[in-house]
Amino acid sequence: MAGTGTSPLNRAEQFIWLTARVLEQRRFAHHFLEGSADAVETALAAYLNEDGGYGHALEPDLRGPVSQPLHTAHALNVLDSIERCDGLRVERICRFLTEVSTKEGALPALLPTQRGYPAAPFIPIVDNPPAELLTTGPVVGLLHRNAVWHAWLFRATDFCWAAVDALDRSHPYEIEAALVFLDGAPDRARAEAAADRLGRLVRDQRLAVLDPERRAEYPVAAGYAPGEQHFPYDYARTPESLARHWFTDEELSRSLDHLAAEQQADGGWPVNWRQWAPGTALEGRPIVTLKALLTLRAHGRSLG
Repeated sequence: MAGTGTSPLNRAEQFIWLTARVLEQRRFAHHFLEGSADAVETALAAYLNEDGGYGHALEPDLRGPVSQPLHTAHALNVLDSIERCDGLRVERICRFLTEVSTKEGALPALLPTQRGYPAAPFIPIVDNPPAELLTTGPVVGLLHRNAVWHAWLFRATDFCWAAVDALDRSHPYEIEAALVFLDGAPDRARAEAAADRLGRLVRDQRLAVLDPERRAEYPVAAGYAPGEQHFPYDYARTPESLARHWFTDEELSRSLDHLAAEQQADGGWPVNWRQWAPGTALEGRPIVTLKALLTLRAHGRSLG
């Protein structure tokens, strides 16, 4: 029976049943209601294409059926969260990644096959898209985290190391992508050193709002929507992340207080990126809500 109480988790559950896609409903049930991982994987399979990639607006800002790296990265994140990032399912994904990689052996953000289908205006469609850390880092990091070994990973890993080492100016989403790579990279000593440097960069460039009550004093990155700021919890999603060392206990605690307070009257959390179509915002909120709940729980916050 669905929860009907007034705790944060009960309110979020009602929001999920009311608004979420089947995939997010199944994910919520798995993480918070002892639902099965099989049900999550079955729901995810609806987005799988014959080429081994994922499409069909799995990532809500990209509409249409065609496989895209961003959809496939989203799928890997779901598989990782249910401990199913292995076997033939990942072998098939790696074949897709091999086929769509650039000459550097890494992933572009958006393949030109998206042309003709709706897509967020802030994700440009070009004929020869470059490889990007933003797309490649999370994929490589999750594959390493799950001890996946595939020929595609060798050059892609080298690309990520070079891209991370070259960062001197950045923006929050790119830092998040770098972190997923570093949290999963096998060379732990090198990853820790790189993360320390990125942590200093984040603080020097004010890429994290360290005091939510003074958030107006922190800049919004170029091209981001008004209010599209990042907080310590956006980087340190779990206490085990290398980013946890970037922030004091007080800074992280304040940010988690802010995250908890962001729950809306309907039980869901808001999206803070640019909303360009009604459906994308509707589908995005349950994803953000799941992420908020998992982050708060990972840091030991009571959900009631």
